[in-house]
Amino acid sequence: MAHLENLVLCRESQVSTLQSLFGERHHFSFPSIFIYGHTASGKTYVTQTLLKTLELPHVFVNCVECFTLRLLLEQILNKLNHLSSSEDACPTHITCETFNDFVRLFKQVTKAESLKDQTVYIVLDKAEYLRDMEANLLPGFLRLQELTDRNVTVILLSEIVWEKFRPNTGCFEPFVLYFPDYSIGNLQKILSHDHPPEYSADFYAAYINILLGVFYTVCRDLKELRHLAVLNFPKYCEPVVKGEASERDTRKLWRNVEPHLKKAMQTVYLREISSSQWEKIQKDDTDPGQLKGLSAYTHVELPYYSKFILIAAYLASYNPARTDKRFFLKHHGKIKKTNFLKKHEKTSNHLLGPKPFPLDRLLAILYSIVDSRVAATANIFSQITSLVTLQLLTLVGHDDQLDGPKYKCTVSLDFIRAIARGPPKTCLQTHKNRLTMSSH
Repeated sequence: MAHLENLVLCRESQVSTLQSLFGERHHFSFPSIFIYGHTASGKTYVTQTLLKTLELPHVFVNCVECFTLRLLLEQILNKLNHLSSSEDACPTHITCETFNDFVRLFKQVTKAESLKDQTVYIVLDKAEYLRDMEANLLPGFLRLQELTDRNVTVILLSEIVWEKFRPNTGCFEPFVLYFPDYSIGNLQKILSHDHPPEYSADFYAAYINILLGVFYTVCRDLKELRHLAVLNFPKYCEPVVKGEASERDTRKLWRNVEPHLKKAMQTVYLREISSSQWEKIQKDDTDPGQLKGLSAYTHVELPYYSKFILIAAYLASYNPARTDKRFFLKHHGKIKKTNFLKKHEKTSNHLLGPKPFPLDRLLAILYSIVDSRVAATANIFSQITSLVTLQLLTLVGHDDQLDGPKYKCTVSLDFIRAIARGPPKTCLQTHKNRLTMSSH
C-alpha cells in the first residue's frame, strides 16, 4: 500500500473505492465500472497502476485504435489468450465477427488454469467511441459477467458523463466513479514530485509554484503543465548553474525565466514547435515567430468564416465584456474613459491570459465584424467545433445550463494578425485597429 501511495498521488479516495470494488482475487467483483472525468485527471494512470501493482489479470484496449467492432473484440480476445498461454507457447490468432461469437470465445479463453478462480478485468479507454458502434455492444459489455457466467469486470474510462451513454431502451447500470479535476494544491504536489535528483525538492517546488502562478488560469491540464515544467526548468536554474545566484535567490531566478514563460504562454496546447526547437529559442533568445511550426505565422489557411470566428474569439478573450458596446456599436453613447484607463493601466490583459466567454458573446462579436449578414446555421457551429478540435479554441465547460458552453482563445496576437493579413481587400483589414487595442 505504501508503494501504491507513492505511485498515485492525490487520488486516495478513488484508489480506496476501486480496491473495495475489486475485493479479493477470487471474489466476484462488480460486473461493470464506469470511470469518468476531464482530460488528464488520472483515470487511465490510476486504473493501470492499480491493476499492475496488484498483479491482477487484465487487458487494456483503446477504443480509438480499435475503431471497428471486429478490431475491438479480436484485440480483447487475443490479449486474453496471450495472458492464459505459457511464455514458451505461441498463441494462435483469434478471429471474431460478432458479439455472440465473442461471448462463446471468451468462455473458451477463460477456461485456462491461469485465469481460473480470479477476476479478469477488461479496461476500455475512450469508451465514448463505443456509442458509434453496434447498438448491442455497450449493453453486452455491461452484462458480460451474466452472459458468460465468468468472473469478469468491464471498466469503462471516458471523459463524458454516464447519462450520455445510457441507451433509450435501458441497460444494466454500472458503478459510476468520478475523477474530479486536480486542484492547484494537487498539481503543486504532483509536479513537485518530479524534481530532478541533482536539485533539492524545495528548489523545484519553488519553481513549480512560479509556473502554476503563470499558467494555472489558462491551463489546468496536468500533461501540458508537466511538459511546460520540463521545457522551462533549464532557464530557471541557469543562474544557479553559472554561479550567479543561489537556490534561495527567488527574485533573480524569476527575472531570468519570466520572458521565457511569456513566450511559452503564446503556444500553450498548440505545440507549434518541437521541444528541440523550443530549446533553440531559449538558447538563442529568438522570437518563436521566426521558427516555422505548425501554424507558421507567415501563412495561415482557415475557412473563410473560421478566420472571423477566431478573431471574434480573440477579442472576446482579451477584452472585458463591458467594452463590447464601445468597440462594436456605432452609436454607443458616452463612455467614461477615465475609469477604463485606470483599470487598464494596472495589469495587461495578456499577462492575465485569455478569459472564458459564452457562445452568445462570440456570435454577437462575429456578427458585428462581418460586413455581410451571417445566419446562425449548422455551418457556423461546425466551424466553431473544428476550431476546438484543432485546439485553437478551448471548451472550458458548460455546467451552467443558463449560460451554455464557454470557450477560450488559445492563439497568440501574432497568429491573429497573420489571419487578418491573409485575404486582401476584405473587412478583416478594417478590424486590425481593434486587435491593436486589445494588445495594449
